[in-house]
Amino acid sequence: MIYLLPALAVVFAVMVWLGRRTREGRGDWRVASGLLATACSVGAVVTGAHGSWLVSALLVAAAGWFGFDVRRRGAPEAKAQARPDARRMSDAEARSILGVGAGASAEEVQAAYVRLMRSVHPDAGGTSGLAAQLNAARDRLLGKA
Repeated sequence: MIYLLPALAVVFAVMVWLGRRTREGRGDWRVASGLLATACSVGAVVTGAHGSWLVSALLVAAAGWFGFDVRRRGAPEAKAQARPDARRMSDAEARSILGVGAGASAEEVQAAYVRLMRSVHPDAGGTSGLAAQLNAARDRLLGKA
């Protein structure tokens, strides 16, 4: 039992460090809860193997509570971003975003959109904001707005 105390102290220190580390004003408690659930599970197995059933049962209960805490807190909510509105975008701005001239045909607009979307799509390492701007510019120039 004594050998578990240093391990619990390290896990607790990591939990406090992760909990205080903030990103946009909130701590990363999900990682800390997951670490504590794992540590309690390992401790329960070790103490159960040594015949300390009461301590093992308490650690199983703690692991369940910390595991529930991870599920309850869930994934962080994505920030709501204002989507660009194609109706508010000017034709000049839409052409500038897509890099097409004033006399560009619908095929040229679509080709520029596809070419740019391949590089800025979130699945290709781009951002959803850039993809939304391209969508709005294409919609504006093709009259879908």
